[in-house]
Amino acid sequence: MFFSINFFTLFIVAAELTSFALGAPLKDLLSLDLGEPVNDTKILEARAPTHFIHPGVLLGHTQLEFIKSKVKAGQEPWSKSFTALRNSEFAQLNRKVSARANVNCGFYDKPSYGCSQERDDALSAYATSLLWYVTGKKEYAQKAISYMNGWARTIKTHSGHNAGIQTGWAGASWTRAAEIIRYTNAGWAWNDIKAFETMLRNVYFPMVIKGSNYNGNWELVMMEAAQGIAVFLNDRANYDKAMGIFLARVPAYIYLRSDGPYPKVAPDNKLNTRALIEQYWHGQTKFWEDGLAQETCRDFSHLGSGIASISHVAETSRIQGRDLYQGDVGNRLRHALEFHSRYQIDTSNPPAWLCGGRLAKGLGPITEVGYNALAVRLGHEMPHTRTWTKHNRPAYTNWLDLGYETFTHAKGRL
Repeated sequence: MFFSINFFTLFIVAAELTSFALGAPLKDLLSLDLGEPVNDTKILEARAPTHFIHPGVLLGHTQLEFIKSKVKAGQEPWSKSFTALRNSEFAQLNRKVSARANVNCGFYDKPSYGCSQERDDALSAYATSLLWYVTGKKEYAQKAISYMNGWARTIKTHSGHNAGIQTGWAGASWTRAAEIIRYTNAGWAWNDIKAFETMLRNVYFPMVIKGSNYNGNWELVMMEAAQGIAVFLNDRANYDKAMGIFLARVPAYIYLRSDGPYPKVAPDNKLNTRALIEQYWHGQTKFWEDGLAQETCRDFSHLGSGIASISHVAETSRIQGRDLYQGDVGNRLRHALEFHSRYQIDTSNPPAWLCGGRLAKGLGPITEVGYNALAVRLGHEMPHTRTWTKHNRPAYTNWLDLGYETFTHAKGRL
């Protein structure tokens, strides 16, 4: 009959009205697709270089020389950053090595045996290696070497709930320092280098390469460490293995609207219902903006660690010959930096659709590497990230694995 209307028609009308009210495309509301597994072969292709560049973890020779020249000329922001680095607790020559055979890190640091000591010693090795390169003072090189030798000849295992992420944090810092010291004639003895290689190969790499389906910042920093270890060991096969895991994690960590109505899912995650996806994304049920991340609704501190690791891996990859900033990784990173910098700066309440209208802020000094690659080098407009980067200068450390990134990666004043 003329006035008969079936249920499907009513559904379409309701969906259209809902779409109009919420501002979400109708195709998203009608889609039954959940988060699709990351399986794009172009995104996942991991290509190790034929020959690794050294030093080549987070910093290469060109960037190190750039930093050195800016400090020598007394230019900003490097001069103040250099002073902050030199005066930091991690750069003091009288600081003691605290190596342990077993580092046991439990959930929320219960227990915590050797955890902060390992992270701090690795950060100290990195700080003193940077000072060695910039100043040419051998005492800094020898201090960095003392940290690496002390741990290489002592540590046997990581244990506890947080063993994976702890190994990632420390491993990421160790390899940055080791690359600088090994390849700048710093006086690191060959047998000590071999001992350090053995430590990375037997203690660190087996732990981090396992990855994790816990919150995404875990696997991201674990793959950051795995990538750095592979560079130091000139291990092309394990470089590709680490990069494959990383390249699958990034699209599952940072959402783009082009992904569809729900985020993508890492290959090993068993998130096969909307309820599981929403739970994994800490209660977020609506995916309406580019740059939203898996830990946005957890807190910006953990989220920032994940973004920082993405920047670090992309930077090392660039040094090694593949510029991830100009592909899917860079696109997601750019949107994540802008999204979270905007809400970090904004003092008003977030919209109700985002994390229920409540955000746990505290982004930290995590934007410098990504901002200078994406905005300064590649020319993307990133005004919110610029503001937050300027706010944090000179960037210090998060006492986990971030260290002095205004000093190492700034390209100029803001």
